[in-house]
This record gives sequence, C-alpha cells and structure tokens, in this order.
Amino acid sequence: MSFNDILPLIFMAVMGLALLAYVVLDGYDLGVGILLPFATDAEKDIMVSSIGPFWDANETWLVLGIGVLLVAFPKAHGLVLQALYLPVAVMLIGLTLRGVSFDFRVKARAERKALWNGLFALGSLLAAMAQGWMLGAWLTGFDNSLWPLLFTAGIALTLPTAYAMLGAGWLIMKTWDALQLKAVGWARAVILPMGVALVGISLATPMISPTVFDKWFSMPEFIGLLPIPVACAAAFYAAFHVISKPKVVAAGYGWVVFASTVLLFVLAFFGLAYSIYPYIVIDKLTVWQAASAHESLVVIFVGTAITLPVIVVYTIFMYRVFWGRASVLSYVAPVARDS
Repeated sequence: MSFNDILPLIFMAVMGLALLAYVVLDGYDLGVGILLPFATDAEKDIMVSSIGPFWDANETWLVLGIGVLLVAFPKAHGLVLQALYLPVAVMLIGLTLRGVSFDFRVKARAERKALWNGLFALGSLLAAMAQGWMLGAWLTGFDNSLWPLLFTAGIALTLPTAYAMLGAGWLIMKTWDALQLKAVGWARAVILPMGVALVGISLATPMISPTVFDKWFSMPEFIGLLPIPVACAAAFYAAFHVISKPKVVAAGYGWVVFASTVLLFVLAFFGLAYSIYPYIVIDKLTVWQAASAHESLVVIFVGTAITLPVIVVYTIFMYRVFWGRASVLSYVAPVARDS
C-alpha cells in the first residue's frame, strides 16, 4: 500500500480508538450515574466524588472521535449524522443534564438535592440508551425495516447494563465497606443480563448484516476471529468469580471486576473492527471512499499528531494524580482573613 492508501486507515484507527477510550472511560461514570438511585444519600455523595475529577475530561475522547469523523471522513459524517440526528440529540440532552446536575446537586438545598440526583441518573440513562441506539443503527447500515429496528432497540435497552457493570466495577475499586459491598451486589445483579445481552447481540449481528456473516463464517476468517469469543468468556468468568466471593474483593482483588469488564469492551471493539473492515458505514462507504482529499488528510495528520499525544498524556496524568479511594464530597467555604 502507498502512503495515500494508508493515511485514511490511520485516521480510521485514531477515530476508533478515541471512541473506544470514550466508551470505556465515560462508560463507567455513566454506569455510576445509572446506579445512583439505588444508593443512600450519603453513598450518592461518595459515588459522585469517585467520578468527580474524571467525568468531564473523559468526554474529550468523544469530541476527538467525532472531530476526526468530521474532518477526515466528511462523506461518512454527513451520512451518519443525518441518520442519527435524533439519538445524537437525545445523547446531548442526557450529557447536558448530567453536567448541570453534577454541579447543582452539591450546592442545592436539601429539598432540591433529590431532584438533581434524579436528573443526573436520568441523564446517564438517556445518554447510554442513545449510544446503544446509535451503535445498533450503524451496525445495520441505518436500515429502518422491522428486524433491524428491533435489533437496534435491543442494543439501546441492553447497553446500559454493560455501563452499569463498568460503574459497579469502578465503585468496587474506589469505595469501601458498605458501599463497596453494595457495588458487588449491583455487579451481581447486572452481570448475567449483560452476558445474555452480549451473547444475543453477537448471535443477531451476523443475521442482520451479510457483510459480518461472511467475515464470521468464512474460512480462514473464522479461525482468526475465534480467540475473541474465547477471551470474552474468560474475562466474563473472571468478573463473575470475583463478585461471587466477597472475601476475594475484601482481599484487594476487586479491581479484577473492572479490568475484566474493560477487557470485554476492548475485545468487542476489535471483533467489530475485524468484522466491518474496510467499511466505515457497512455496505455503503469504505474508508477510502469516505476520506477527504489526500492533501487535506496530510494537514489534518499534522494537527492530530500534536493533539492526540497531549490528550493521552493529560489523561494518564489525571488518573495518576487522582487515583486511589474516593473521598467524601464536600465544598468548604473560604475562611475570611482580617485585613
């Protein structure tokens, strides 16, 4: 391949990895928001505190992914956003509710705090379901007939369980005592529905998309894909084993739940990338058909080469600084000094 052919693939990889980083990083804080109604008032404060330093920065990856889609693949951007206008609007409403509620819930009067907690949870659920709908619609090539729509609705209804599992795993790592045990219980409650949903989606995807069917059940492609479901089963078992034994969590291995769930997301991403290549919109646009002119991509490449490392370094630095157990959320008024 020439550099002209490789450059669109580089941008496809950057966009895909940015969206994967968003789904994992923002997925756990969306999951924490979804779980918020099941906690006590004091526990809600700790849960929000656990995601406080991270949640808005996590969304940087979404901006990067959509930005690359816009400037590097304008034809695909127009097609995707036109088809997904409504779920994108719902997602933005949900993210806006989360952003407003995050600040207002801390400063609101006691009688208003429950309202903002509820709106934070509602915004998290709306954003998760909207992202599930967008994923399903994209996998079906934006087909609006009955079975593709049912498939899309199925992903919209089940993606929140995966986010809730991520959120529970995050809380198991970041909290302690009663809240940590409650997070283990939440993980137990959602892990089987999440597993059933993932298996159902995996079985339905090749039925919906002939392109995916050919990739999965042709030889030698089938052999190349086989390690992914095997590794997914191992990751699922690891998470299930840990949450089934509270003593293992108490011994300090609660991080396995979060790590195993993240691994499931990563494996699903690479399985999906393997299945749809070389399309950026299944059966409609390949990577090269959707790409901007080569001269434009070269200019964009320079900007991306500067921006992406900064985002990566900032993200690593942020998580390093704020790693460890969450603390109780509080706002302390400044002490007045005598002049």
